[in-house]
Amino acid sequence: MHATRLCLGERTYDITDRPLVMGILNRTPDSFYDKGTTYALDALVRRAHVLVDEGADLLDVGGVKAGPGPAVSEDEEMERVIPALSALRERFDVPLSVDTWRASVAAEAYRAGAVVGNDISGFADPGYLPAAAAAGATVVATHIRLGPRIPDPEPVYDDVVEAVAGYLVERASWAAAAGLSPERIVLDAGLDLGKTAEQSLTLLRASETLADLGHPLLLSASNKTFLGVILGLEIGERRDASLAATALGAALGCRIMRVHDVAAHRQVCTVMAAITAAHRSMQHRSMQDRPQHDRPQHDTR
Repeated sequence: MHATRLCLGERTYDITDRPLVMGILNRTPDSFYDKGTTYALDALVRRAHVLVDEGADLLDVGGVKAGPGPAVSEDEEMERVIPALSALRERFDVPLSVDTWRASVAAEAYRAGAVVGNDISGFADPGYLPAAAAAGATVVATHIRLGPRIPDPEPVYDDVVEAVAGYLVERASWAAAAGLSPERIVLDAGLDLGKTAEQSLTLLRASETLADLGHPLLLSASNKTFLGVILGLEIGERRDASLAATALGAALGCRIMRVHDVAAHRQVCTVMAAITAAHRSMQHRSMQDRPQHDRPQHDTR
């Protein structure tokens, strides 16, 4: 059963048909995509203005890239992320997310205005979920095979969909045990995170299975390596492939799209929402038009 509600701070969204678009803001000098173009705080704020104007429903701020690179201390991550969140909170009326796997950074980010903790480590830090629960925040549980920043070039799974689904169910149960309600627990298959291109494609195609786990499903496919591998494209050439992934993901139940190019993905999501809403309406009318004796009967005993 796909989730129909998502809570972000004090806001509740009906996600029955409509995917939300999460704009990516990297305050890192070595991001795989923007290579540090939004590392300076003023550059990040300018980019945020663009994303909000293009229709971003929420903004995701990260201070450490997911892949291997120079070590970033807790203090340095704080210095990158917290002033950025404070600046965005002052300027924009959209929910803010912090992309971190450190509980201490997440807790400080909530005090600075973030309402989502986007954790690619699968809650490896034992303080992560208690910090989110105390702040009334939403969390993203992401599948990763080894851990953030650890190279994993040849991952092996007996069944990648079964492995990822089991992992996400377990992490969602951890979040529920910490006191988070289902509409504040988001799942992410973690495409490219300890997956080959083929494994990432398999997981994208299996989005409906993951959406049926009962929590909002996030898709982070924008400009990722698996798209480049199948098409032989460099990072700056993957826009159309990213849009295709978003369209398929939306059709299969993904309801948060984490993207670099908000305007184009916003259009795709709007079209897909209209298609799924129209299909739902047609199904409802068809059911209403059926003779009473042909309709499914429910045991009321």
